[in-house]
Amino acid sequence: MRIKKIRLVDYKRFHDLTINLGDNPKKIVALVGPNGCGKSSVFDGMLYAAVHRYGRLAGEQDTKDYNYHSLQKDPIYNGSKNELIFNTGNYLNVIQSKFDLGKLKTVFSFRSPYRYNSNLKIESTRSVSDIKLNDYGATLTSDIDQKIEQNYRRLYAAYNKYLNKEDCKPSEAKAKIIGDLNKSLKNCLELEIEGIGDVTSGEGTIYFTKKDHKDRFEFNVLSSGEKEVVDILLDLYLRQEEFNDTIFLIDEPELHINTSIQKKLLLEINKLIGEDCQIWIATHSIGFLRALQDELKDECQIIQFENGKKWASEKQIILPMKKSLAKWKDIFETALDDLTDLISPKRLIYCEGKDKPGRNGQENGFDAKVFNNIFGEKYHDTLFISSGGNTELDTRSEIGLALLSKVFSEIKILVLKDRDSSSGKKTSSEDRDLYLENNGDNHRMLKRWEIENYLYDKEVLAAYCQDKRLKFDEASYDELVENVVDDNLKDNYSRIRKICGIETSISRDKFGLNLSNYMTSEMHIYKKLEECIFT
Repeated sequence: MRIKKIRLVDYKRFHDLTINLGDNPKKIVALVGPNGCGKSSVFDGMLYAAVHRYGRLAGEQDTKDYNYHSLQKDPIYNGSKNELIFNTGNYLNVIQSKFDLGKLKTVFSFRSPYRYNSNLKIESTRSVSDIKLNDYGATLTSDIDQKIEQNYRRLYAAYNKYLNKEDCKPSEAKAKIIGDLNKSLKNCLELEIEGIGDVTSGEGTIYFTKKDHKDRFEFNVLSSGEKEVVDILLDLYLRQEEFNDTIFLIDEPELHINTSIQKKLLLEINKLIGEDCQIWIATHSIGFLRALQDELKDECQIIQFENGKKWASEKQIILPMKKSLAKWKDIFETALDDLTDLISPKRLIYCEGKDKPGRNGQENGFDAKVFNNIFGEKYHDTLFISSGGNTELDTRSEIGLALLSKVFSEIKILVLKDRDSSSGKKTSSEDRDLYLENNGDNHRMLKRWEIENYLYDKEVLAAYCQDKRLKFDEASYDELVENVVDDNLKDNYSRIRKICGIETSISRDKFGLNLSNYMTSEMHIYKKLEECIFT
């Protein structure tokens, strides 16, 4: 049983929304979009569609009235205009056939995003209702969804029932009842269930083991993310038999779970849920999206909620996203949201220097290291990259501009050259102006000869010497440096070092990098360098 089409009319934030999956709906349907776009409202609308005729189909209780469900706050609103069409017929036909089988409430299995994993310590036995009655946990996406205690009781009852019926060893019963569950857990986490305790002894909890942990430990010791994985997988594991023709709705299953585990979790969810079922997931998880893009691409349809749509006032029809690279880029940008600035700079500046990266891809160029040191804090969205010599810099920056601007539409690429751009020949200030006038707006050139003319500025050297408790010989500096703008100071490194009172050996690059840490934003020389690059 799979849903082909949904229509929600005047429901919550939607005036008239249709999601049309076509005649061959996939097993997995992912609702993707920014927070507040209405993904959870779709789930609520699906669950509410039968309330006026058959009552709630999942969870403990529905305490929400028309103020929650009706877009217009209509007191007589009952969701009757909400429409669901399945590959086996319309909603009423599906409901009736389930009712006739005594499995009405297995149409849906629902998990809200507010899953609450309480401390699990059961001290007394108690009967639980038949799982196909689906009468525990959340009813709507705004409800707290507490299922771990009920599901533990079901697991404990199944274990003891098998143990007594088969008259077998506890280890055999454990292998039978929790063997498959352990396989799923081990595929997600580095732990497995060791035992399910003894309620009669006041030890009613799940016990786990890890490779690096010599003793078993209980559920309450797990991290929030581990509890989340155990909770979801246990619930799905227990529902396999009765919920074998069901629509599973899972809102934000990635809560508390890191990205590397998210991908593994979705793969296990897919394994635990039968082929005659359908999984609807609302997510903006990078791990889940990666699993959908790679391993599950042929089993999924992506429903993208785009920004800027007038959901509350205009009719909207959403079709499954075409899974092109450009579209995947869009939804990954949605998932990353403002975090894109942290992993993708807004400004790349190509500068001269060693183009081959160092170990682990680290920047190997001296100039780029210096610029990143100086401007890294104030311009945290900027990255300087070494790209070879003068000619290579032009070529590679053009390639970078052509490629990266298509992938990252907001990125800005600049080219920064020394005034030593004519292979050592004198380049005057007039030559610099002419170069900038005849090249694109993304080109920059230093006013001073090269970066050392900024690092070896008297203001920087004095600050360095003061911090290192060295005596800065200002008279010798003035005698050596006749023109700080045009002189080739790099070749005078040894004399500059002695002027700072440094007698020990130190490499020129190391000394320059150390000096870059002392060029602070309040310095006059900092502002001069900043003006060359950023204005």
